[in-house]
Amino acid sequence: MSEVSIVNKELKEEIRRVIYNIEETISKSEQEGLEPFFNDTEKCPLTHSFSEGIYCREIAIPAGMVITGKIHKHQHPNYLMSGEVLVLTEDGGSEVLKAPLSMMSKGGTKRALYAITDLVWTTIHHNPTNTRDLKELEKIVIAKDYNEYNKFISSEKGMVKKIKNKIIKILSL
Repeated sequence: MSEVSIVNKELKEEIRRVIYNIEETISKSEQEGLEPFFNDTEKCPLTHSFSEGIYCREIAIPAGMVITGKIHKHQHPNYLMSGEVLVLTEDGGSEVLKAPLSMMSKGGTKRALYAITDLVWTTIHHNPTNTRDLKELEKIVIAKDYNEYNKFISSEKGMVKKIKNKIIKILSL
């Protein structure tokens, strides 16, 4: 392993710790009943939309709000529809994003956001069962933590390998 990749791995782990520390601070402030400077669903309303095989989630975030995102299992499109936001991810570090902007999120991405202005952020996810039950969708789309995400990735790789082997077997007949 090169020195550069070790440094990148250590930097990614440190950024991940920072994001989790932000999330812990948000959770503690909400538990203590403090004025919600952080994540508050009344202040950050969600809109859910559905189409055949697709789930869209849109969140409006007021200026000054700090929130953290969940760990998504799959790569998916994101759209910053309006506003300006400071984003921290373990892969991208810290960057300011300005609308309008479209981007792809890798599976396993977790973010911390600081809304510089009021903003609207939309994510698009696959919905293979066409459910409208948000708890069911969360099981499909979200990993509770990185242990669950890593298990999911391992099972997906195993599934791909099984399918590949089956195709090779059929083609070799």
